[in-house]
Amino acid sequence: MKTVRLGTRGSRLALTQSGWVADQLRAHHPGLEVELVEIRTAGDIIQDVPLGPEHGQAFFTKEIEDALLDGRIDLAVHSCKDLATTMHAGLTLSALPEREDPRDVLVSRYGGLDALPEGASVGTSSPRRKGFLRVARPDLDIRDQRGNVPTRLGAADEGRVDAVVLAASGLARLGLSDRATAVLDPSVMLPAAAQGALALQVRTDDRRLRDLTRAIDHGPTRLAVEAERACLRRLEAGCQAPVGALATVDASGTVRLAAAVVSPDGVVREQRGASGEGSPETLGKAVAEALLERLGLASLRGVAWAGPPQRALDTGA
Repeated sequence: MKTVRLGTRGSRLALTQSGWVADQLRAHHPGLEVELVEIRTAGDIIQDVPLGPEHGQAFFTKEIEDALLDGRIDLAVHSCKDLATTMHAGLTLSALPEREDPRDVLVSRYGGLDALPEGASVGTSSPRRKGFLRVARPDLDIRDQRGNVPTRLGAADEGRVDAVVLAASGLARLGLSDRATAVLDPSVMLPAAAQGALALQVRTDDRRLRDLTRAIDHGPTRLAVEAERACLRRLEAGCQAPVGALATVDASGTVRLAAAVVSPDGVVREQRGASGEGSPETLGKAVAEALLERLGLASLRGVAWAGPPQRALDTGA
C-alpha cells in the first residue's frame, strides 16, 4: 500500500490534526503517500443554531465514517471526543496518538474565571461547560456560541462576549496557546471524555491499515480514553449530557479516573483508581455506577436534563 486516503473535516483545526497524523505515518513508513480527503459533516454545515437531537447524532463524524465504510477513504482521523459511543459494525480504532492537554481554557480580556465581572457573558454551546460554569459562577450570562476556533476567538476579541471557553488542545495544535488567559482546573471544570485525544479509525478487516497505524498508538492515552469512555457507556450519556471525565495513568500503569455529572441539583463527583488487566473498562463502569447511585438513577438515558443518549463506545482494535 503506497497511498493512503485519509478522511478529515475541512476546518483549520481538523486539517492541522490530520496533517500531523499524515506526517507521523510518513515518518514511520518511508515512501508512504498520504492524501487528505476533506469531508463536510452535519456539524460543519449547521452553524447557526445549537446542535440538538433533531439534527441526528455523531454530528462531526457520521459522514466520514460513511466514507470509510463504502471505501471512498482508507483511514479517518477524528477528535476522539466527537465519536459516538458505539461505532458502526466493521469499523475500529486502530490508534490513539499521545494526547494533548485535555483541559479547558478561558479566553477573556479580564483574565481568569474569578476575574470576570458580575453578569459577564461567556460563549459556549457545550451543555457540559454550561453546567460547570453555572455551578462555579451562577451570575454569568452564558450564551450559545458555535463555530470553529478562530470564529469563537473573534467573538471575544470583538466584544460580542466577555469570554469564551475552548479546549487547550485545539489552541495548542493551532499554535495559539498564548491566547488562553486562564486554564480551568478540572476541580472547576472536568473536560469531556477523550478531549485532547485523536482517534485513527479504519475498517476492521483492513489488517494492513491496522498494522500501519499502530505505529503511532500511545498506550497510556488508550488506557485513559478507554476508562473515560467506559464511564460514559455505563452512564448512557450522550454528547449533550453535562458529564466530565478525566483519567490519568502513572508510571506503574495505574489508571485514576475522576468523573462528574452536573444535575439540576448540583455537581455529583466520583474518583477511583485501578490497575491490572481490564482495569480501564472495569474502572469506568465502577465510577459510573457510583455516580448513578448518588443520583438515584439507573442510567442517564431518558433523563430530560441529560439530553439524548449516545451509543456505547468500542475502542477495540
